[in-house]
Amino acid sequence: MKPGSFMSEKSAKIFVAGHRGLVGSAIVRKLQESGFTNLLLRTHSDLDLTNQADVESFFSTEKPAYVILAAAKVGGIHANNTYPADFIAVNLQIQTNVIHSAYTNGVKKLLFLGSSCIYPKFAPQPIPESALLTGPLEPTNEWYAIAKIAGIKMCQAYRIQHQWDAISGMPTNLYGPNDNFHPENSHVLPALMRRFHEAKVNNAEEVVVWGSGSPLREFLHVDDLADACVFLMEKYSGFEHVNVGSGVEVTIKELAELVKEVVGFEGKLVWDCTKPDGTPRKLMDSSKLASLGWTPKVSIRDGLRQTYDWYLENVVQKQQ
Repeated sequence: MKPGSFMSEKSAKIFVAGHRGLVGSAIVRKLQESGFTNLLLRTHSDLDLTNQADVESFFSTEKPAYVILAAAKVGGIHANNTYPADFIAVNLQIQTNVIHSAYTNGVKKLLFLGSSCIYPKFAPQPIPESALLTGPLEPTNEWYAIAKIAGIKMCQAYRIQHQWDAISGMPTNLYGPNDNFHPENSHVLPALMRRFHEAKVNNAEEVVVWGSGSPLREFLHVDDLADACVFLMEKYSGFEHVNVGSGVEVTIKELAELVKEVVGFEGKLVWDCTKPDGTPRKLMDSSKLASLGWTPKVSIRDGLRQTYDWYLENVVQKQQ
């Protein structure tokens, strides 16, 4: 597909797989804001993406022009350790079914989304795209990572064999509306937000956070990712996957202090240095995407404010 034609097809049928999740819902918002009028959306109860016959039937009936594949089984370390078979099997099934049926039913272009966990545990920092498959993975999430690597390779294989325009984007740590704020299995940022909010409501004196606060992490607001996805659909038709990051690093300590400020918790922040810190630094090298002309727009402070507003309206109110 020649670059520059996606944005001119506002009435083209676009299937956004996983439209209720953190990523998919942001992509739907972005496409609607950009004037796309023919979005094809299916809930899990409408269409089980792990069922090959159902996916094939859906594609042959609906014939979408474009596909953005944001559907995946995701979870933290505990979930990956407990359900490794689900993480590898479900993700492989979703990807294989959607990518193959998209190709056989004449989809013009597909964007497959993965995660920064595809990279080796001891990859150079910042992590370039070329680090893929240069060393062993982080054992805690290798089941999910292997599935996502297979998805990248499948897109590349269909490009080589069928000259089909399938591209892949690998986002860094994401946050924003529709994130998972579950007390047991959420990621670091929503977990901190929930804990500070509950401490504020309960007038707690302090919040204890694991580790020293020194590890460096990168966060990207999901609306920025959605913007990058539309940009890639319009501008990129290359063989290699593309990193999508903010390029901005914060220490866990800086992050916790920002969340504390946004939430308005007045108590003390205490670091439990007897607990592990995890990887000292994790940052993606997003210079390839920058060289194509894309830059993120949402600052971490503004993004946290917006996410906390969403949390208050959609999580706290529903608990009351």
